[in-house]
Amino acid sequence: MKRNIIKLALLSLSSLAFISYSGMNEVKAAATQTTAPTWMQPSQKIAYPKWSKMSNPWVYVSTKNQKVYIHGNNKVMYTMYCSTGTKSSPTPKGTYHIQRERGLSFYNPFSKEGANYWVSWKDHGVYLFHSVPVDRNGNYIPSEAKFLGKKPHSHGCIRLSVADAKWMYQTIPYGTKIVIK
Repeated sequence: MKRNIIKLALLSLSSLAFISYSGMNEVKAAATQTTAPTWMQPSQKIAYPKWSKMSNPWVYVSTKNQKVYIHGNNKVMYTMYCSTGTKSSPTPKGTYHIQRERGLSFYNPFSKEGANYWVSWKDHGVYLFHSVPVDRNGNYIPSEAKFLGKKPHSHGCIRLSVADAKWMYQTIPYGTKIVIK
């Protein structure tokens, strides 16, 4: 029994799986998980573009396709799945620029959601690129993540996978042009 527990612990560590010890079936299921959910991963299986290597980089957001396109060198360099605002809470359309405000996390008690890796593009912290939502304890909300690339489901911000949001937070500089249609 001790050897099986050690094997399961090693398996779970190598796959970055969270294991619940409430039942043996849950432990076995968690130990066989080998990858993070898609909403935590980059949208594409190619490397993110190197911002400094692109000429005239800018970002295009398609509310129709629920995608963010990173442009540079006169072509699309990377495509991200997103979820934009709904009809009752739309994402503003037009041309904007990345603003100075950005942060690791936030929580809005009125909407009972927050997010990680946020970057402001309108109204200085009101409209953001950010990760899929988190609850008040900072836990990702998988039921909200299922809309990425499929349909609008935000309060007007542009939701991204965790990895894509982190890349945007770490990479996209102040002043970068953002076009939303």
